[in-house]
Parts: sequence; structure tokens; C-alpha cells
Amino acid sequence: MSVLRLEHVTKRFGGLVAVNDLSFEVKERQIHALIGPNGSGKSTSINMINGSFPVTSGKIYFNDKDITGWKMHKIAAAGMGRTYQNLKLFRSMTALENVMIGGQLHAKMNFARFLIDPFKTKREEEELREKAMEIMRFIGIEQYADRTVGNLPYGRQKMTELARTLMIDPTLILLDEPAAGLNPNERAEFVAIIKKVYESGKDILLIEHNMDIIMNISHVITVINHGAKIAEGTPTEIQNDPEVIRAYLGDRYKIGMEGE
Repeated sequence: MSVLRLEHVTKRFGGLVAVNDLSFEVKERQIHALIGPNGSGKSTSINMINGSFPVTSGKIYFNDKDITGWKMHKIAAAGMGRTYQNLKLFRSMTALENVMIGGQLHAKMNFARFLIDPFKTKREEEELREKAMEIMRFIGIEQYADRTVGNLPYGRQKMTELARTLMIDPTLILLDEPAAGLNPNERAEFVAIIKKVYESGKDILLIEHNMDIIMNISHVITVINHGAKIAEGTPTEIQNDPEVIRAYLGDRYKIGMEGE
């Protein structure tokens, strides 16, 4: 069964075709990677999937529901979470506060309810705090809960954003360049966390330039170039696909793989 399905999706910005007749599906219990050169349309595709950009033509289905044209908050409420290449954190707030914000989507508390029933609102806030701490422990960053996010190492900021995404209880998580800007130790740590999140029952659509990560954790890889799909398959199939090597990986990558 497919969790996510794109059918002939196209995105135009004026006369520029950023994504051209793109079709692929993410199946249940998969880490599915979307790769391609810079400017190939990966981020545009993710932005259409989560409702950031409207689709010019084509259809997008999430858990067999047509979500084409849905707003971001409605897609998130349906169970699709997302992290960003450029972090969307509140840098002056603590890590815990940032994670708690992720739970506001399902929270019932607001200012009007606070005036009517402040004790119930306070109780809901405590439940939100407990859930946030539980997720931070799961990610392994609970020790940073009271630290201001802007003062945390970049790798810990990325983990904080992932923890915030988990607060909506997503069934599918879109990871946009999760390893970008991380040093080798941070990358290894983050990959371990991605695997842990997947093993907890979440499906994942991953955009990533680091081929070691892609080849080690992906079940299926879709390759796009100039906005169009040029290949799809397992890591072994993709790393040996002549068109993918020519358009993206390069001959040196294949030579390196053959020497292993």
C-alpha cells in the first residue's frame, strides 16, 4: 500500500518548468529517497507535497486521499510532518519550547479557553510539556531542554526540529537535507536517529546530497533531473544506472563502488 503517491505532477513558475510530469510513490514501511543535481526540482516537489506550493497540474495522494490543493496545516493534521533544509526554529526560545510548539496543531487550548477554564488549559500545557520531553528523550536531546536554541550546536538544532516534527504524531516524515552542514560524527548520529524514527513506525521521504547516507538507509531511490524522473530503484540499481551516473553521480562514484 502506498503512503504517498504523485501522479503526473507539474509545477511551473511563469515560463519555467521546475517539475515536469513527475510520478512516484512511497510505500508503507520504506525510507524513500528523492535525489538529483542542484536545481533538479527536489525541494519544489517537497513543497508541493506538503502544501507550501500549489500544484500546476497533476494529483498528490496521501494515504489514498487526494490532498492536491490542501493547505499546509490540513496536510500536517492528516499526519504528514516535515523538516527544512534551512531550520525554522525560534532561536530565542528554549529547545523544549520549540518542541512544544509542534504540538499546538492538536492542542485545544487558546486564550478564550484559558479565560473560561484556566486549570484545564494549564493541565493541557503540562501534558504537552511531558510529551515534548518524552520525544526529546527518544531523540537523545533531553539534556538541552532548557537551553536557548540559538546557542545550541547546529546538529542539536537539527535534532530539535526533528523532535518538533514528531510532536504531530506523523505517519510520514519529509526530511529535507537532514545531514546538510553536519560534521561526520553528527551525520552518523543523525542517521542513527533517522533509523530509530523509522523503526518506531514512521515512513520517511528523504532528500539528501550525501550519497553514503542515501545508499545506506534507503529502500527505494527516485532520481530526478531538470524536474523529470530519470530513474527509480534500489540503491544497487541506482548506483549502477548509466543515466544516473552520467547526470548526477559521475563516473568516479561508480569506480569507487566497484573498488569496494
